[in-house]
Amino acid sequence: MTYPAAPGPTLDDTPALAALYAALEARFGAGLQAVILYGSCLRGGDLLDGLVDLYVLVDPTPRAEPRLALRLAGRALPPNVYYLEAPLGPDTVRCKYAVLSLRQFERGTGPGRFESYLWGRFAQPVKVIWADSPATQDRLHAAFLTAGETLLRRALPALPPEGAVEALWQGALALSYGTELRAERKTRAAELAGHGRDFYTAMTRALLPRLGGRLTLHAHDGTLCYKAQIAPSARRIAPLLWGLRRVQGKVLSVARLIKGLFTFEGGLDYLAWKLSRHSGQEVVIPDKVRRRPLIHIWGLFWQLYRRGVFH
Repeated sequence: MTYPAAPGPTLDDTPALAALYAALEARFGAGLQAVILYGSCLRGGDLLDGLVDLYVLVDPTPRAEPRLALRLAGRALPPNVYYLEAPLGPDTVRCKYAVLSLRQFERGTGPGRFESYLWGRFAQPVKVIWADSPATQDRLHAAFLTAGETLLRRALPALPPEGAVEALWQGALALSYGTELRAERKTRAAELAGHGRDFYTAMTRALLPRLGGRLTLHAHDGTLCYKAQIAPSARRIAPLLWGLRRVQGKVLSVARLIKGLFTFEGGLDYLAWKLSRHSGQEVVIPDKVRRRPLIHIWGLFWQLYRRGVFH
């Protein structure tokens, strides 16, 4: 069973990625295990426009995070997110990168984790741009397949029993997105499912043997369709489970944002930029929030939520 790896830039043909990798290697040294590219840059965006999104898997040593409090926070609520920029001739390539261990990554993409934060993200197209060994790359591809399986197993009871495969993934991604504080448009899941149509078709076929007969595929008028066999009891409880994930996920989203204030250089400015970019509304960080973020950021979050900047 093969993971349908997404096409995209590589270290060999993309100087911007090579510059970021060199900076990460300088920071983590032999502790660097893998670098994963995801998000808009993988989908064909300009790596010099905005921020490149990376996941960085490391051996969890003090070198990975010298500050004990943040090292403990990264264990309790992974991942820690950092900012990095690297020179590239006359330009500068910038990224935000999330750090966690390979073991944390495998746990987070598997069925043992109730929260969809990792298995929802890594059921989507991603690309390993560097791994320290073929064994690590194999473990990551296995984790990506497990993430897709976990998302489908948990989404199917909450979705229509049959329909187009593209609609299946659109619904599954929408459920996962709904568990976090998001500034993206509510049509985001549909855009992702449409853009990654070939990937999701291949992923569905790869996962069929792992779903134990819960899903079958057939063609209808040239469209690949699915039919799901889900127990009535699972359908009854699915809205409750996803409701609990929404509550849990939004609380943890706030916790991760607060943690990011200490790990992400210029975190408040990045937050304002991202919310403005995705919501289309201007977001300004008040001076009192800059002076005492842990005290005043809660009021700012509430104001932005009421304005509909995120949901």
